[in-house]
Amino acid sequence: MRRKALILVEGGPWGCGLLCVQAAQRLGLHPITLSADATGNQYLVTEGTEAIRVDTSNLDALIRECSRLRAIYDIAGIMGRSMFYATIGKLCRHFDLPGPNPASIERCCDKFTQRQLLAEAGVPMPAYRVATTARDVESSAAEIGLPVVLKPTVDGGSTGVRLCRNADEVAEHTAHLLGGEYIWRSSPMILVEEFAQGPHYEADIMGDEVIAIGTGDFGPPPYFVYREWAYPALLTDDEHERIVNVSLSCLRALDLGWGPTNIELRWTKRGPVVIEVNPRMGGTPVPQLVHLAYGIDLITEQIKLVTGDEWDLRRRHSHTAAARFLVADRDGTLDWIGGDSRAAAVSGVAEVKFYFEPKTLIIRKGNYRDTIGHVIASSPRRAQTGATLQRAVDLIDWSITPFPTVGE
Repeated sequence: MRRKALILVEGGPWGCGLLCVQAAQRLGLHPITLSADATGNQYLVTEGTEAIRVDTSNLDALIRECSRLRAIYDIAGIMGRSMFYATIGKLCRHFDLPGPNPASIERCCDKFTQRQLLAEAGVPMPAYRVATTARDVESSAAEIGLPVVLKPTVDGGSTGVRLCRNADEVAEHTAHLLGGEYIWRSSPMILVEEFAQGPHYEADIMGDEVIAIGTGDFGPPPYFVYREWAYPALLTDDEHERIVNVSLSCLRALDLGWGPTNIELRWTKRGPVVIEVNPRMGGTPVPQLVHLAYGIDLITEQIKLVTGDEWDLRRRHSHTAAARFLVADRDGTLDWIGGDSRAAAVSGVAEVKFYFEPKTLIIRKGNYRDTIGHVIASSPRRAQTGATLQRAVDLIDWSITPFPTVGE
């Protein structure tokens, strides 16, 4: 009998590659990572898993490699990095394996197309316009009313996203996006959105079931860099029901409902409004937080889904789990970062992780890459979790030497 393999295209959801490999191995699967840089992830070496270099932006190249592997292994399923989710859907269809609808994923990944489909279905959203020139951006911002959020129609991780509170900031960020500094993944199109003010929530969905609702907090504007996450969100029964109903209406409007979906919302004066629908699982540390809070291992259950096994989404307990992100406070060279062993030893701390090694160059971009690590804590009580998290974070420190200025 041939060995069952799980194909991972560029690993798992952002930051979850190691978790995917470990979950696959626990399920008796042989994980094989296909990557444009098969040596770029240290966990592939430490876990002794198989990694193959292939142009993951080329569907035909992926089909050829999977066809070659199918002659050696029984390919049980295919999953991978969020930005390749549509490609993964096409691979699954080609090899007659369970997977997402690639057309639905592609429509959803264009933020303007997503907005149009949600608007047609009557889903509550911020006011929005799409613009391709600086003049269009300026007039759209004036029509909507300041402040506005400017974002590329195709990208993720808050890349290229900025809150613009006045006309000068609108002009400045438009110049950044259209002036050649920002690298476009598609034709340049800017989404100009009303700034929806209120608490930020995320609904984590598997299939057509809302599994968890968490709450997030950002660092200082004008960027949207996460500072903290907590599960479950403190909601009344009515608030919870309204978020669930809006989330499920998003699935219907976008023809989703297979596998994981992550929906970002703000609770405004008119209730929950949808900021973005991500046709994927939330990146790290969302799976870890959901597992700690409810006992549901989203990664393991997604692997079961893609391999045709029956998943189990039952809650096993009810705790509070929270994560604090360590965010770089300046640009420069990371001289050192430490305290992880002391922080990890604090009772109730589940994970301490640094993303970068010393001597790494830190250049903040106002997106997820500004974070240099995280700490996760969990306990049965919210106040206890918060106190544990703060105690652990206080034990961590780092030093960044600023880049020399001109003339030094």
